[in-house]
Parts: sequence; structure tokens; C-alpha cells
Amino acid sequence: MYEPASPGWLLVALCAATGAYCLLRMRSPVEEQRHTAGAEALMGFGMAAMAVPAAVVAPPRWAWLAYVTVFGAAALRGLWTARSSPHQLHHLMGAVAMVYMAAVMTFAPAHHAHSHGGAGVPLLTGALLLYFAGYVLRSGVRLLPLPATGGGGAGPGAGGPRRGSGADAWGARRAVRWGDRPELSQACRLSMGIAMLAMLVTL
Repeated sequence: MYEPASPGWLLVALCAATGAYCLLRMRSPVEEQRHTAGAEALMGFGMAAMAVPAAVVAPPRWAWLAYVTVFGAAALRGLWTARSSPHQLHHLMGAVAMVYMAAVMTFAPAHHAHSHGGAGVPLLTGALLLYFAGYVLRSGVRLLPLPATGGGGAGPGAGGPRRGSGADAWGARRAVRWGDRPELSQACRLSMGIAMLAMLVTL
């Protein structure tokens, strides 16, 4: 599961930055967004810790068991919430992937785990790779800018600001906080999907 030091640290930085942004999203006034951001923050920081190059820190076996416990509980919660929210299915898949990688590292021989990763089940690894590859492609497509539609602003007064609307517009811009911008949230999910792919490839 470990790359050479430089790519490994880049992966750590990417996952940690994503987790930190998800913490900001937890300040959202929308309860569902707070729960989603909390799950994604846990995933981001967990992936960052797991991606630390083995040449710098060689985790003991109990650390991998802790990963299995924490993300096993997250997977059970995701399984429960996925019944009412299909979006939670992706969180469930992410937690399952973390449990799988941590379990592989737990039961791998010490010299193998500290050098090139564990020896995972090829079929399960391949299934997870296919899922996250599809998720990354889908997320990337959703981030593409949509073509401008004609006629949307052709009505009278549609283009210029109206009298007395400056305060309302300023308030609306304030309401769109960094933590509530859907394109940034989608970019974070895309980043974590790419990071998960990189970790699964080296398993």
C-alpha cells in the first residue's frame, strides 16, 4: 500500500487537505450536509494516516486493527443509513475499502507489509478498483462546466442590477459559504476517489 516517499507524501497531503475542508463543511446549517461532511472528514484523515510512507513510519499491527475497528463501525453505520439515502452507499463502499486494506495489512507478513503492501484478494481488489474508477470518471464528468443556454437572460432587466437589490445579492453571496459550495464538495470527493484508487493499486 506504500509508494516511494515523494508520491506517498503527496497522497498524504491530498487526503489531509480534503479532510480539513470536510471539517469546514461540518459548519453547514444543513444537518444532512454536516453528517456527510463528518463521514468524509473521517475518510480523508484515515486515508492520510494510512498513506504515510512506510520508510518514515512503519505502523504496528495494532494500528491496522484500529483501522479495521473504526472503519468497520463506519461501514455498519453506512449500511444502516444507505437504506434511506442512496448517496450514503458511496460512504459505505469507502469504509469497506478501508476495512479491506487495513485487514490485508494486518494479516500480511511483517516484511511484506512494510515494503510493498499486503497480498489482497485479486477479485475483491479488482472489484473495488472498478467501482472507484467508475466513481472518479462520473465525478469528473459532473465537474465539467455546462454549456450556457441561450435566452436565459434576454428578458428586460435580466442583465443589470435592480434598485434596492444590492443588499439582497450581498446577503446571498454570504450565504454561499466555502463549506456549502457543491462544486468544491464534489472536487473533494473526486480527490478522495483518486487517492483510493492509488492506494488500491499498490495493495
